Amino acid sequence: MQVIQGANCSDFLKANRAFLGPTCKLCFTSPVIFYPSSRQQLKQERNRTKCHIVFANHNGNGEPEKGRSNPNSDDEVFTSIFLASRINDSHENSAVNLTAPISHSQLNTREHVVDLPVNRGNLLDRLTAVHLHILASEQWNLSRIELCHRNYLVSAINLIHYLALRCLDVEQLQEELSDIGLQSLETINPHVLASIYSGVQVLKNLESGLLDSEADANSLTLNQLFFGDSLSSLKVPKHKTEDFTRSALRRRAFSYKESLLGSLQDGKATHIMVTVGNEVIECETLVNDLLSNGTTIFRINCAHGDPSVWSEIIRRIKSSSLMLEKPCRVLMDLAGPKLRTDRMKEGPSVMKISPKKDATGSVILPAQVWLSYIGSGAPPTHLSPDVVLFLDNKHLLSNLEVGNVLKFCDTRGRKRSLKISKKCSVFAGVGFMAECSRTSYVESGTKLHIKKKHRRSSVGHIVNVPAVEEFVRLKIGDLLTISRDPCLALQEGSPVGGPRVSCSSSYLYDSVKPGEPIAFDDGKIWGVIQGTSSSEIVVSITHASPKGSKLGQEKSINIPQSEIRFEGLTSKDLLDLEFIAEHADMVGFSFIREVSDVIVLQQELEKRKLQKLGVVLKIETQGGFDSLPFLLLQAMHLPNPLGVMIARGDLAVECGWENLANIQEEILSICGAAHIPVIWATQVLESLAKSGLPTRAEITDVANGQRASCIMLNKGKYITGAVSTLDSILCSSGSKKMKSKLKPLLLPSQQH
Repeated sequence: MQVIQGANCSDFLKANRAFLGPTCKLCFTSPVIFYPSSRQQLKQERNRTKCHIVFANHNGNGEPEKGRSNPNSDDEVFTSIFLASRINDSHENSAVNLTAPISHSQLNTREHVVDLPVNRGNLLDRLTAVHLHILASEQWNLSRIELCHRNYLVSAINLIHYLALRCLDVEQLQEELSDIGLQSLETINPHVLASIYSGVQVLKNLESGLLDSEADANSLTLNQLFFGDSLSSLKVPKHKTEDFTRSALRRRAFSYKESLLGSLQDGKATHIMVTVGNEVIECETLVNDLLSNGTTIFRINCAHGDPSVWSEIIRRIKSSSLMLEKPCRVLMDLAGPKLRTDRMKEGPSVMKISPKKDATGSVILPAQVWLSYIGSGAPPTHLSPDVVLFLDNKHLLSNLEVGNVLKFCDTRGRKRSLKISKKCSVFAGVGFMAECSRTSYVESGTKLHIKKKHRRSSVGHIVNVPAVEEFVRLKIGDLLTISRDPCLALQEGSPVGGPRVSCSSSYLYDSVKPGEPIAFDDGKIWGVIQGTSSSEIVVSITHASPKGSKLGQEKSINIPQSEIRFEGLTSKDLLDLEFIAEHADMVGFSFIREVSDVIVLQQELEKRKLQKLGVVLKIETQGGFDSLPFLLLQAMHLPNPLGVMIARGDLAVECGWENLANIQEEILSICGAAHIPVIWATQVLESLAKSGLPTRAEITDVANGQRASCIMLNKGKYITGAVSTLDSILCSSGSKKMKSKLKPLLLPSQQH
């Protein structure tokens, strides 16, 4: 067993060095081997360090003999020394302390690799040392464990065990265990103690030659679990034996998942969450379609909309769920102190209709336009119109037939026409597909009329044309000005000055310094801060698309290298929490960074007596990732259902794109050890949801995301199809139908 040293330390341990506490400084220094010259010196060393010792006899060849040695022998040599000190309750961070092993001279065996048979006795000693190290770490963290609610006590202990295991470099040990067919120490995080005990028992049986095929960690006794008398000097808390078996811990993880996310039907294992907004109000059938295709959780972001909008969205969700008999839950994310660009002044309410043209400008395909009565909903999912228009005259629509032509004058006064090509039934009546062969601009109030022979002309008006969203287009080398005061972005080529956006958050102006990087819109645009004042920041754009990148309203701003201090909950968050408590099943806690943030939320939950409201910790900053084990242990103080969201958008910007894959693996492992369900979020099937066609990387990302308890999709024009595709992937992966397609290989003689 090798002590982790600075050069070999994983990114997780570097980030969570506070977990190691004062005693674990040894993990980052050169290993020290202590050879006592006498029994008296041994006792003196034991008293001085207050250590627990695991021994191995030293034979004449300089190799440990088979089996564990008797600790009462006079010719003892250290295999491992476990140094520890009790938690100092006054320590500022109340850090979790993990005991640190100092290993035998075999620490350097990787430098002298020889293909020799595995010494099972020595292997047993080292695996036993790992076991004792894990149990000792639990003792040194009793004060923190005891603060956890009884619902989470066992999981908190397993998390401590996992962190203790992660402090060790067990790669060499793992290779030797694999050589004799034992389990991987890298995959035991949901049931650390039971798995290691199982390995120890197998090694004992192999050593004695009495392998008991019925030996199983699920039937271990309390004394066996703690190695009988070997831990008599450690005051390890007494547990119920059945709580730490593999099956019990798996049931616990499943229970936490159902408590937060709800039950799944048809044998499914992974929930599908979809972010929704105003489109639910605009389209009557959207919620029905999403539920029918597999959605089990709806997410509402409180950074957008207001309580009146949220109330209507939730009303429709609950109504559709009841009608279809498909249970679902609602997650509402608190906006948090996220930095965003302010809203810009709305542009004109104009919509452009553009037919497809070739390189010479000739029309090769007319624009497809959907026409329906206001409030009748979106077009059927099998249609893909370029433009959707609503009319105020139901009589006009009822008289339309395929082949009819609607005439109008566009905003420029030019005469244009729409030819009806298809009639379709919709949620509240009928709708039509029409073709337009010439570029047109329409606005709310544009008149459409149809004139038939011997009949009076019918007239209708286009209504509810959305306003054009303003934006600034940024290219590499541009100087962007960010102002405290709301402002309209200056257009390209304006003689007044360069592009401008506004951000009213004082955090931004108080935190940044010249030379620091800044990112916009989830990292699509990057720049370097050139100058700052109390009311403005000047940014030089260093990364954008060759043709220029659009930066619009309410887009994210990240300052990954700046020292920024956020309060746990903003005043808006507190108001929104009142609404969430009444209408939603879960609250998403955005931009969490420190344990103090969780404490603030817990105080508000206790004040409102919200013990049943689910809490989802959104990990989207470097600080949140670094503090994740602390955050989980703190969140376990209350009985609220608990989950973690991997918010990969901001997380990639904050921590670096190249680190995202490793970070999400670490989050899955830590949450697996704590039995906490994980939500896999951001850009899942994004191309499919927005364009209707997925990328190959998106499909494999979904397959990878199945290890989480829930996969989240964001908005998009083709979101219903994206949900259907995701549901198909989740249902088919690992199913008997898929496995049955694999055929056994036959010898050439058997193929005839």
